[in-house]
Amino acid sequence: MPKSRAVRPSRRSLLAAGGVASLGVFLTACGGKEAGGGSAAGSGEKGPWSFKDDRGKTVKADAKPKNIVAFTGTAAALYDYGIEVKGVFGPTKGKGGKPDVQAGDMDISKLEILGNEWGQFNVEKYAALAPELLVTDMWLKDALWYVPDESKDKILKLAPSVALWAAETTMPKALQRRADLAESLGADLKAKKVTDAKARFEKAAERLRKASKSRPEIKVLIGSASADLFYVTLAETAADTRYFEELGVKFVKPKVNAQGFFEELSWENVDKYGADVIMMDNRTSAIQPADLDKSKPTWKKLPAVQAGQVVPRVTEPIYSYDKCAPILEDLAKAIEGAKKVAK
Repeated sequence: MPKSRAVRPSRRSLLAAGGVASLGVFLTACGGKEAGGGSAAGSGEKGPWSFKDDRGKTVKADAKPKNIVAFTGTAAALYDYGIEVKGVFGPTKGKGGKPDVQAGDMDISKLEILGNEWGQFNVEKYAALAPELLVTDMWLKDALWYVPDESKDKILKLAPSVALWAAETTMPKALQRRADLAESLGADLKAKKVTDAKARFEKAAERLRKASKSRPEIKVLIGSASADLFYVTLAETAADTRYFEELGVKFVKPKVNAQGFFEELSWENVDKYGADVIMMDNRTSAIQPADLDKSKPTWKKLPAVQAGQVVPRVTEPIYSYDKCAPILEDLAKAIEGAKKVAK
């Protein structure tokens, strides 16, 4: 698990470690370029470039940035629109050198990995890339995701930065903002690959809406596991699950701690909430269900686990239509086929 400098974990490190949720307010509208902070230099255009990010800051350059460095998941979203970055930071390479789930379709062998874990960011390597733009997510207001606080000032002096909300917004708005940025950097949002992916996403959203309406008795729990604790997330505090809730999915509502985004349960009390389907954090920082089956007897006793109704939760989605459509499809399928097992 990522650590913070303080004895008590910070909100940012807790979000990175498990039970991820969100705080803050979505600052900008998500519509067209005037509301969404578009660019003066769109696809195929030359000349000055600008983009208004979700901090309300407008980043400007004499031309579209080419040497881009981004948080891995954000870089993966841009990649799906045809925008490639030079370097990444955040979970990128897993065990055996395999790409982390957050790397999406990127060829990580072609990327300069500046840091693979929480707190890692090689400033020297970053400077050597001659960066023209840094892009990352924002889970807490004005906090740049996976940009270490202790080296933030040095990093931000080297290139302009763009931060996009991944918290307390909804999935469609987060998708639109990444698309806005990609278009400003030269992506063609009318390309067939993009329009087909968006159509699939919209179809998947309607399927999830219908599944939720037809199975209102099915209750879903959002979980994340560590060695000592089981985190139950409040759906409305994350962009993905907030949207699923808007589509009608019935979620367990935990009694969140003072920080406001999840409840921490001991493994002895993991059965506090009844659930028919459990969505489990799929990030490498969290213990996965196959390992829990071997190590946590109380986990194996949960009705949803015994019924085989445990599905992955893509806790930090890659916000492209291509990657988000399957998330909705998988949840819809799980709800459609679920047995009512919770009391």
